[in-house]
Amino acid sequence: MARTFVILGLMFLALGLLWPVLSRIGLGRLPGDIVIRRPGFAVYFPWVTCLLVSAALTLLAWLLRR
Repeated sequence: MARTFVILGLMFLALGLLWPVLSRIGLGRLPGDIVIRRPGFAVYFPWVTCLLVSAALTLLAWLLRR
């Protein structure tokens, strides 16, 4: 269990360090992500970004288990 938490922590650290680079290439503003802007607030639903990240992490987990 401790190994899992260490790996998750390292993944979050890497994601945090790479976030400026990832936002520059457009991750988080893909077609299909929903943005609702009204006076006084904005709501953002990154559906396509979540699907892409989920698929990438699933592939990575599958490759690491082999």
